Amino acid sequence: MKVLSMASRVTALPVLGLVSGAVNRRPTAGELAGYLACQRLAERGVREVAALMCEGWTEQHAAGLLDTWLKDHGVKSFFHKSFVWFGDRTRFRGVRGYGGYMPSRRVLRPGEVFILDVAPILHGHIADVGYTTALGSNAELARAQAFLAELRAELPGLFAGGNAGADVWQAMRARIGAAGYEPIHEKYPFGVLGHRVHRVKAEEPRAHLYNFGWQSYWEFLSRGLFGQLLNDSFTGDLLGLWAIEPHVGAAEFGAKFEEILVVDEDGARWLESERPGA
Repeated sequence: MKVLSMASRVTALPVLGLVSGAVNRRPTAGELAGYLACQRLAERGVREVAALMCEGWTEQHAAGLLDTWLKDHGVKSFFHKSFVWFGDRTRFRGVRGYGGYMPSRRVLRPGEVFILDVAPILHGHIADVGYTTALGSNAELARAQAFLAELRAELPGLFAGGNAGADVWQAMRARIGAAGYEPIHEKYPFGVLGHRVHRVKAEEPRAHLYNFGWQSYWEFLSRGLFGQLLNDSFTGDLLGLWAIEPHVGAAEFGAKFEEILVVDEDGARWLESERPGA
């Protein structure tokens, strides 16, 4: 744990830092506008595709449709392509290993919760969004979404309060557990509550591994990896842009949101002041 904590303080690597510079800095107004445009496009995409969802669709079909929608609206490549989960897979039941997160042939049923999660790149700016809804009314989901709204209101204060990233992670674990939910984001690779987002130079379509584009592996690994991931070992500098994704689990489903949080010398705030669609 101590080694990982030390590694989380690395913001750039020797030599590679000349190409992939440190991102723990205050973003410019122009950069923020670019990230916001990308995030708004991604939010629009997940909501439009969610509105089309029908009983009998597979996760793979929905993911392909969302990727196509984004490409039709100017996206050339992805930090990661669309992940889609239905029913109990929204809380990662039965997921074992990286391949288990991939969109499957699981069919959507009436009343089931589903999650759309995608990270497009638009004009070099990355956004990563997660959207949870259901096929029809679902009272348990409505309660979980109300709780997530509470977490969204509290998170900027945790980042601005002088806490280490690991402290924020632990606070979310305690808060979620006290509400009777399970912190499902701990089941993500490296147990991340969030990760940094970057400006990238290339947008040409390239190969993907487990839905993640080459930019994601390069942007993280060339900066030492652990300083890019917000988990229980992170004690590095929080300055910069973070895709934050609290994911809570009820008995039969999970629910999450994901959006960009701006952390600078003035404090912390969501890139979009109001949750889209709120």
